[in-house]
Amino acid sequence: MPIIGVLLSGAAENYYSIQELRTALRQAGFREGENVALQIRAADGRYERLPGFANELVAMPASVIVAFSLPAALAAKAATRTIPIVFTSGADPVAFGLVPSLSRPGGNLTGFTNYFGALGAKRLELLHELVPTAGVVGILVNPTNANASKHTEGLRAAARALGQAISVAQADSDAEIEAAFAAFARERVGALLVSDDPAYAAKAKLMVGLAARDALPAIYHSSEFTTVGGLISYGAKVSDGIKVAGAYVARILRGARPGDLPVQQPDKFYLAVNIRTARSLNLVVPPAILARADEVIE
Repeated sequence: MPIIGVLLSGAAENYYSIQELRTALRQAGFREGENVALQIRAADGRYERLPGFANELVAMPASVIVAFSLPAALAAKAATRTIPIVFTSGADPVAFGLVPSLSRPGGNLTGFTNYFGALGAKRLELLHELVPTAGVVGILVNPTNANASKHTEGLRAAARALGQAISVAQADSDAEIEAAFAAFARERVGALLVSDDPAYAAKAKLMVGLAARDALPAIYHSSEFTTVGGLISYGAKVSDGIKVAGAYVARILRGARPGDLPVQQPDKFYLAVNIRTARSLNLVVPPAILARADEVIE
């Protein structure tokens, strides 16, 4: 029975849902325990664990490795040049060396790019439109993610173009995140942008709770945040990448070469607004944003 190794940067539920992957595999004709086995390794936001987990999956050996998010994909790529790897990545997979080309990936990797990182400037524009009175916007970045530097550079450039002052804080652990929010409060930042990061997604309730405590309007990259009370989010649906991953794994198990399968991209980006949270902040959401919203949580 072929083994599908699943390597996660964050948790094995909610954000990158293993159940959604099982569903995608079933739809493609593969059922866990019947004609395929799953071996799951989740780093729970501790990215230093990923290389060891990747090596475990290689040693089994897994027939295919599914790597959810950039840190997991980089760890899997470093662990094997022969086992097929299907990744999803919020960062540009070409810029970070996962594949040489989206249309012709070659090698043993292919997958789906969410382009979460590339939308940082757009999220800052949305936040500026939503809270034009914010003198300073806080930016929260996970320094352990390989995309942190590029993401921060992009946001600094976007802030200069908007004439928006920003304050960047780096945080990884719960304690560091709480310290960053305390620093934002001292600096009297008027709004917050939380950068895209799978470890942050696993801490969605913590971050949304801290933003509510400090009455801080915040924008996120994924609707997983607005579902638990976050104010606004903009980005691709994580589930779209999971569906592609499941379909590609099935094709590879049937003989397709990953290098021949183009890296897919989102068909749509989704804007979600939580009106309940806006009311709690005494914030009026501009009609132009509501008109563009794909999901409005009342």
